Order: sequence, then C-alpha cells, then structure tokens
Amino acid sequence: MKKLLYIGVLLLLAFSFTQASSTKSTPNSLDGIVTVFQSGSSKELAKYFDSGIDININGNQGDYSRNQAELVMRDFFKKFPPVDFQLLHQGSNTDQIIYYIGNYKTEETVFRVFIKGKKENESIKVYSLDIVKGVK
Repeated sequence: MKKLLYIGVLLLLAFSFTQASSTKSTPNSLDGIVTVFQSGSSKELAKYFDSGIDININGNQGDYSRNQAELVMRDFFKKFPPVDFQLLHQGSNTDQIIYYIGNYKTEETVFRVFIKGKKENESIKVYSLDIVKGVK
C-alpha cells in the first residue's frame, strides 16, 4: 500500500512540474507584452522593441531607437499610469508578421493600443506602436 501511495505522489509531482513548465511564457511572448502594459514598465516594454520603432501617441509620431522609445513610453506611463490592459484581438498577416489590439485603461480614460511586430527566433520584435486616446 505504501508503495502504491509513493508512486501516486511521484506521478502527481511529475504532472505538476510538467504543467508548471508548460505554462511559463517565453520572455518575448504575447503574455509578456500584456503583463508589461498592465504594469506600465517602459524598461520591460523596451525589451520587445526592434532596433528601430515607430511610435504614434495621439498624433505625435516619431521613429525612435530602442533607447529613445523607452524614454517616450516612460513619459507616457508616468503621465497615464495603468489601471488595466485588456487584449481585444490578435492576428497575423503571415507566419512572421503579427499584430495585437488592446485597451489600455487609466483612471481617467481608455487608450486603444495597436501593436505590430514580427517573430524572430521564438521572440517578438515590435516595430510599430500606436496609442489612440478614447473615451471612458
């Protein structure tokens, strides 16, 4: 009986371990981008940026390096601290080009966020980010 209980516990531990490891996301996954927008971390968001990125925030558009884009997003997150981020849609035009649409919620308003990126070596590189102010 003890042997059967011991085998059962081992199987349960093995199953739990495989479930935990399969639910972890890669550093550059969709779950990571959603989490970054929920936390408002420009430093973490910049890890997803391509070497050059086009950012448009309410009509203020520019092409930035990764470091410059991090500063732009830091200012945005400071001015509009996050309350929530909800992913509304995700898709792809090809196997390499991906896009996401979400709502970035603050205390006072909701922004529609359009993220365009490409897949490179199991990671996501964002090359375009549009943030448009909406009405709450």
